[in-house]
Amino acid sequence: MVQFNLLPDVKLEYVKARKVKYLMTFIALIVSAVAVAVFLFALFIVNVVQQRSLSDLNKDIKSNSTKLQGTKDLDKILTVQNQLGSLTTLHENKPVASRLFGYITQMTPSSASINKLTVDFEENNMVIGGTAPTLDVVRVYTDTLKAAKYTTAKDSTKMKAFSEVVLSTFGRDDKGASFSVSMKYDPEIFMEANKTTLIVPTTATTSEANLFESGNK
Repeated sequence: MVQFNLLPDVKLEYVKARKVKYLMTFIALIVSAVAVAVFLFALFIVNVVQQRSLSDLNKDIKSNSTKLQGTKDLDKILTVQNQLGSLTTLHENKPVASRLFGYITQMTPSSASINKLTVDFEENNMVIGGTAPTLDVVRVYTDTLKAAKYTTAKDSTKMKAFSEVVLSTFGRDDKGASFSVSMKYDPEIFMEANKTTLIVPTTATTSEANLFESGNK
């Protein structure tokens, strides 16, 4: 059988355009329906779910606040907790006083004896008193204190351990010499966080003229 398309080309184009129009309208309706559904879902979440969650949270906050307010000695408990929180910082900043004996042993000449040691860890001051066979030994000791340096595990730079080293008192008799040396020390040598190495000079160069002067030479 032979079929003939008797519709003109214009009519065919019109029919095709109408089909496309119906398809686009259908798709637009579906997209609109999905958009409305998403909007309604978001509205439900905001106005229902979140409001309920906020309401529950407010109830929990009020309940816990009431319990806390009813806790006996709450102010004291909070004060103790704050103090406990600061213990770590205090521990890190406290001076390691046990290092002092090692430093003194390392710096003191073998012929000298220490009979007085006063340290002020707040003002970073130190006074060392003792006896020695001669003032030459005292000179060596003072020079050693002035020249002593230190390094840390984090920094190899050599820093002066003591400053303002002064032979404040001295005396001599037939048994030997007595002395008292005052000075300031760098607090870093006693810091808990620092592993400090004290570097003591092997020779002394202080003369009798500058033995009683202040400061490191």
